[in-house]
Amino acid sequence: MKEYKFEVCANSVESCIEAEKGGAGRVELCASIPEGGTTPSYGEIVMARRMIGIKLHVIIRPRGGDFIYTPLELSTMVEDIRMARMAGADGLVFGCLTADGDVDMATMARLMAASDGLPVTFHRAFDRCRKPFTALEQLVGLGVKHILTSGQQPTAPEGAALLKELQVKSAGRITIMAGCGVNETNIRQLADSTGITEFHFSAREKKKSHSLLQNPEVAMGSTGIDEYTREVTTAARVRRTIATLLQG
Repeated sequence: MKEYKFEVCANSVESCIEAEKGGAGRVELCASIPEGGTTPSYGEIVMARRMIGIKLHVIIRPRGGDFIYTPLELSTMVEDIRMARMAGADGLVFGCLTADGDVDMATMARLMAASDGLPVTFHRAFDRCRKPFTALEQLVGLGVKHILTSGQQPTAPEGAALLKELQVKSAGRITIMAGCGVNETNIRQLADSTGITEFHFSAREKKKSHSLLQNPEVAMGSTGIDEYTREVTTAARVRRTIATLLQG
């Protein structure tokens, strides 16, 4: 019988707590989910570590956009790694590319050294690599533990064909973790079609603001975003997603 593992992409301490209640074995703590995730604050990491007993992985990403980093941004990432380690992170999540779409080996080597033995996940920067199988071998050589990928498609179900190939070629040397668009409606089929045993999902639901006075005409950020609604992981949806796979 296969042993499945589940990581929840958590956008807050509240989401971390709900992920654990729902049965997840690990969370990836991120800020700025609409940008694909950026480094959370020190306080967020400390509180997450204090409130949950499952594994806590922290994304190290100074901004949204591409994965080509300046020397200044790289120095910031090194400091954020140090901060996350001090705050009690069990693992780190980052990825760096060259302008040509290859793994930036020199930059990755520096960040791996700063990680000082903590397990590292190469995040969905992988989905912008021009040669995924070459990238896989390079990441194995660097000592990366996980690759988070949607199979270079908008969602993991759409990328199932490449995910299956990556799973075969990984040959147990590195873990392929399917993520993006994974939920209770497709996780079973995704597992069956790819052979993958680790899954990354958010299991979030909309939560309305308690604010009685609302003025949606005045935006605090980008226009067009409902700032009186936020999305939070719920234990019920985590539990439902996991049960869909385990109970078949």
